Amino acid sequence: MDILSLFVIIPVLTVLAIIISRNAKNTRVISAIGMGIQLLMAAYLIFAYFAQRNAGNNAEMLFQVDYVWFASLNIHYAVGVDGISVAMIALTSVVVFAGIFASWQVEFLPKEFFISLILLSSGVFGFFISLDLFTMFLFYEVAVLPMYLLIGIWGSGPREYAAMKLTLMLMGGSALLLVGLLGIYTNSAPNGGVLTFNILEISKVSIPIAAQRMFFPMTFIGFGILGALFPFHTWSPDGHASAPTAVSMLHAGVLMKLGGYGAFRVAMFLLPQAAHELSWIFIILTSISVVYGAFGAIVQKDLKYINAYSSVSHCGLVLFAVLMMNKTAMDGAILQMISHGLMTALFFALIGMIYGRTHTRMINEMGGLMKVMPFLGVCYVIAGLASLGLPGLSGFVAEMTIFVGAFQHVDIFHRVVTITAVSSIVITAVYILRVVGALLFGPITNDHFLHLDEAKWFEKLSTVTLILAIAGIGLAPLWLSNMIGDSLAPIISRLTLFIP
Repeated sequence: MDILSLFVIIPVLTVLAIIISRNAKNTRVISAIGMGIQLLMAAYLIFAYFAQRNAGNNAEMLFQVDYVWFASLNIHYAVGVDGISVAMIALTSVVVFAGIFASWQVEFLPKEFFISLILLSSGVFGFFISLDLFTMFLFYEVAVLPMYLLIGIWGSGPREYAAMKLTLMLMGGSALLLVGLLGIYTNSAPNGGVLTFNILEISKVSIPIAAQRMFFPMTFIGFGILGALFPFHTWSPDGHASAPTAVSMLHAGVLMKLGGYGAFRVAMFLLPQAAHELSWIFIILTSISVVYGAFGAIVQKDLKYINAYSSVSHCGLVLFAVLMMNKTAMDGAILQMISHGLMTALFFALIGMIYGRTHTRMINEMGGLMKVMPFLGVCYVIAGLASLGLPGLSGFVAEMTIFVGAFQHVDIFHRVVTITAVSSIVITAVYILRVVGALLFGPITNDHFLHLDEAKWFEKLSTVTLILAIAGIGLAPLWLSNMIGDSLAPIISRLTLFIP
């Protein structure tokens, strides 16, 4: 059975069911059921993956399906997964499921909201399972385009400006990315033969170095824009701040991970010689992202902007680790994508819940909320501790793996940039502890806050789902790390062939 295509089909069927639903309650229930099934499918996929590996199936990609789509250009609907793809599918399933319940009280055009949200998730799932570059790009666009509507219609603040800025920046990245992918395609048969978009087939040939030097920056920057690569990150804080709660969760928790995933799956894997030659440029840019994002978060007063700049820093760590080009660091990059996806989704869910009660996101207007909202307060503390890397939570596992891998490089350049990136840990601790103290502790500064409601059942379901995933990875990371490590082997072996 084509199990992978179900991850695209189930959201589409859910959307069709929402279209014929009669009221907002039915829309919410259908969305929850559809994404609940998706979450169960992701759990089943994890078990099926391990069952295949334990049975001795050492194929580079499992559960492959390949259908000819456009024969004249050799475009196929080709899907398959390795451990990295399975991990990203599981992340997406958890965040989307939590996002449905975080949006349970959406009142304005609820049917259209959930349709757009679930279509976005369909594009994300399709991206992670694609083995054909053209199909991958198609799903990439399906994932990105609904953001304009979700922010422009259901957002807050200067939402039209934020939606337009986000869309234009990401479309610019898409244009650059498309040129890069077409360049890879036209050089996919350097010794003659049929051109192909298939990632596995392209990885078996050596693209001419001149073409690699031209198209590596295009593909890496094209994906890097979505991963908030400096100086192309400016769309991200505005987009986060203006987006509704669930959209912020998917935006930072899942959508930005398409950038990191594409950077190593396409740019690094298919263009390894240029990756070695040009990596120093992007290492500098990602180091700036890590430190700049952390300092940017310190000076912010708005909760969403704080988390948005924090996301720039944490996603910068992902690209930084990918560029280290060794197994330990790249293992940490995938762990960081998953860890950050979970904890930033938790942050944005909690910020939306707090804003819905206090009607402000400014930390200098809050205080003492732990006394009136202890459940949400404890959840916020857990999210903060995960962000600053407390042992026992997912953030520690991911960041420690990245920095250990980065320190395996003994030359001065790599050591300096690694120490620079490590300094972000201290900066992160400063703004997290500052926000937690100002938001939750001290005296209650507004009498209105004395009468705030505690979290409702759907809010508790959303936050607890994310917290369990964060704690689960932090306390038992070995299964996930092994699953990722096994799948990194072909990428690492291809990169090591071209070590200068």
